[in-house]
Amino acid sequence: MFLMRAAILLAIAANAFAQAWVPPAGEGSVSFSYQRIENTGHRLTDGTLIPAGQSLDMGVYVETEYSLTNHLSFAAGLPYVFTKYTDPNPPPPGIPYPPRDQCRCWHSGWQDFGVSTRYNIVWKSLALTPSIAVGVPSHDYEFRGETALGRDLRELRLALDVGGRLDRLSRNVSLQGRYSYAFVEQVLGIPNNRSNLTFEGDYVLKKRLVLRGLMGWQITHGGLRFGSMPPGDPVFPGDVDTPEKLFQHDRLLRDNNFKAGGGLAYSFEKFDLFASYLAYVSGTDSHAGNALTIGFSVPFHLRLPHR
Repeated sequence: MFLMRAAILLAIAANAFAQAWVPPAGEGSVSFSYQRIENTGHRLTDGTLIPAGQSLDMGVYVETEYSLTNHLSFAAGLPYVFTKYTDPNPPPPGIPYPPRDQCRCWHSGWQDFGVSTRYNIVWKSLALTPSIAVGVPSHDYEFRGETALGRDLRELRLALDVGGRLDRLSRNVSLQGRYSYAFVEQVLGIPNNRSNLTFEGDYVLKKRLVLRGLMGWQITHGGLRFGSMPPGDPVFPGDVDTPEKLFQHDRLLRDNNFKAGGGLAYSFEKFDLFASYLAYVSGTDSHAGNALTIGFSVPFHLRLPHR
C-alpha cells in the first residue's frame, strides 16, 4: 500500500504553518524542506496494525511563493523523492510489486508539480483564506509497491483556511484550521476523492521562537478496501477482487487516517528555520509510522513595475 507522500510533503512545507495569512504585496519566499517518513507497517480495513511491509521515504521539496497584492499570492513547488523497502521479510506473495522491492534498492525521482493560489479575505487579527491548488505528475513514474514515488494521478484541491490570534487570552497564542477537498483523477472508474482537515496551535515562546501543535485527519471518499483478517469485514481481499484492481490498488485504497505531532520555528534576520514531527496515530487501509520534516525559508522582496 502506498502512503500519500505528496500530500504530506505539501502539508508540512515551509509556508504551510501560515496558510491563513498572505504575505504583503511584493513579498515572497523560497523554502527548502527535507522529510523522512518511516513506514512501520500497515493498518487493515478494521484498523488492525500489521508490522509488515516496512519502508523508508525521504524527500526534498522546493517551493516559492510570491504575493502580487496584500490579499493574493501564488506558489509553485516540486519534490524529489527517495524510497527503499526496509522490511527484512520479502513483500507479500501474489501482489505485483516491482523487482526493486525484492532487492531493497534505493529508488528516486521527481514526483508531482504543485501550483496554488490563495486569496486573503479578512486581514489583521482574523484571516479567512480560500485557495486552489493543482497537482500534476512530473512524468509517468511507477506507482506500484512500497517504493513508489507517488500515485501518478492528477489532482485539483480546493481549501479554506481560518486563523486568528487569541488577543483576549494571550497575544502569544494563535490558532488556525484548514479544510481541503481534493478531486482526484479516476482509475478504473473508481472515485478516490478525499477530504483533509488540519488544526494548528502556535505559541510564541520568545520573540523569535514559535512552538506548534499539529493534528490532521484524512477521509477518502470512495477507493478500495483491502479487507482484514477473519472475522473482519470485509475479509481479504475485500474490494480488490480482480487482477485489474490488484494492479492498481496502491493508488486506489480508501486511506483514512489521523496524525498528530508538533513543531517549532525560529526566525533569524535573513531566514527562518522550521521543524515538525508527526506520528500516524490511527487509520484504515493506511500506513503506520512517523514523519520528520526540517527546512528553512528565505524571504525576498520584489516590486513588479506598474503598467
